[in-house]
Amino acid sequence: MCTAFISIEPSSAVPVVLLSVRDEYAGRRWSPPDRHWPAHPSLVGGLDLAAGGTWLAVDPGTPGDRGATAAAACLLNGFGALAPAQNRLSRGELPLVALRDGGLDGVDLARYDPFHLVIVGRAGARVLSWGGGALADRALPDGLSVVLNDGLEGMAENRTTSELVRSVMAARAAHFRARFETAARPEPLDGETAQAWGSWLPIVSGDGLEPDAPAALIQRREFGDGRIWGSSSISLLAFGPDGVRYDFSPAPAPAEGAWRRVEPAGSPC
Repeated sequence: MCTAFISIEPSSAVPVVLLSVRDEYAGRRWSPPDRHWPAHPSLVGGLDLAAGGTWLAVDPGTPGDRGATAAAACLLNGFGALAPAQNRLSRGELPLVALRDGGLDGVDLARYDPFHLVIVGRAGARVLSWGGGALADRALPDGLSVVLNDGLEGMAENRTTSELVRSVMAARAAHFRARFETAARPEPLDGETAQAWGSWLPIVSGDGLEPDAPAALIQRREFGDGRIWGSSSISLLAFGPDGVRYDFSPAPAPAEGAWRRVEPAGSPC
């Protein structure tokens, strides 16, 4: 149950802030953010070792104009009819394609399972949602928005049929929306992660909830047959005048020392 919170405040020195939590089976291997894709040399993100794509990719932007051109694309799985197995492609390539092409125009979406793709930059954010019908493209309003596997604010055309899954997503969204809205919104331009993200960081790091709590942002659930599902990583992105700041931590228990600023976000390897 991946989740993304997006805060848009046009008057802020940092107009757009993105929190992305990736949830996955514990056995699915991955590598931390880097420039992993020779075909996309400008892009930075975590690498899914199973399929070669990513759940979040960042384009630091054009040197000298990074504040205007920096962008990121964050992928969440959706619900709906699956693509035919004989020609299915991995959704993990979609963030890379979207940043390269500025969107998904010309992509044969019928080859992908349902998804939601959050595309963000200093000028704002939008969500592209695919569930097997028409591609929905929604611009996000000012303020705080949440995107779940059930889509923007949990209102995608195709949503889960599981009442349990729906209730867990709703609890997570409600708890953390309230916490972020009452905490001082960060303007993370400089400094170490704790200093830059201020009162948001303890909230992002789990807010003291147990990992099996219904509202847990950083979660871990055991299914009794050896399978473990939970949060594998947390990404914090801030879009300001000099481009994008990218802080990253593995999960499930991000201590202060586990956070690192992905550097150099704007320079080639």
